[in-house]
Amino acid sequence: MALSREQIAQRVAQELKDGYYVNLGIGIPTLVANFVPKGIEVMLQSENGLLGMGQFPTEGEIDADLINAGKQTVTMATGASIFDSAESFAMIRGGHVDLTVLGAFEVDVHGNIASYMIPGKLIKGMGGAMDLVAGADNIIVTMTHASKHGVSKLLNNCSLPLTGKGCIKKVLTDLAFIEIKQGKFHLLERAPGVTVEEIIKLTEGELIVNGDIPEMKF
Repeated sequence: MALSREQIAQRVAQELKDGYYVNLGIGIPTLVANFVPKGIEVMLQSENGLLGMGQFPTEGEIDADLINAGKQTVTMATGASIFDSAESFAMIRGGHVDLTVLGAFEVDVHGNIASYMIPGKLIKGMGGAMDLVAGADNIIVTMTHASKHGVSKLLNNCSLPLTGKGCIKKVLTDLAFIEIKQGKFHLLERAPGVTVEEIIKLTEGELIVNGDIPEMKF
């Protein structure tokens, strides 16, 4: 069965390592803050100027002045700091983020990503998307594998305006965990109950399947 938004975030959280500085983008990535594995310490960054983002607040913890880049209320972990967006983007552009997690509309076999606009639709702006994909080496994209009409979002070539070129190496969808290398998608894991055949059918770009593909563990 396809993963829920929470399960996608939970699987991404397994990629966190002790001591990491991690930027969480808007949407599914923000949920990763709720699933940081026990026994490790990570510093979660919100690009509007918060380093040390905690879990989403309970009703009694809500502070309307404390928000993430998606305008959601958040909490601060022990040791957190607040600073202006110029310092935040200096951290991003300077390559000081160990892992970036962000959403996307499309990703292709060349590691290109389209994530900030659909022509003809109103957008608020690209936010920090271009800075994030240009300044990070370790990026995980979270997205649905296909549209609600069954059209693949893992393509030979992105059709939407690009956010970045050749910068994406891993994609976690609601069906699969995929690595991008040598101009191809490589299937690493599949969602519980989802078959390799189903993933192949919904992947436009060339998908390499080597051996038995394990199911994700939670």
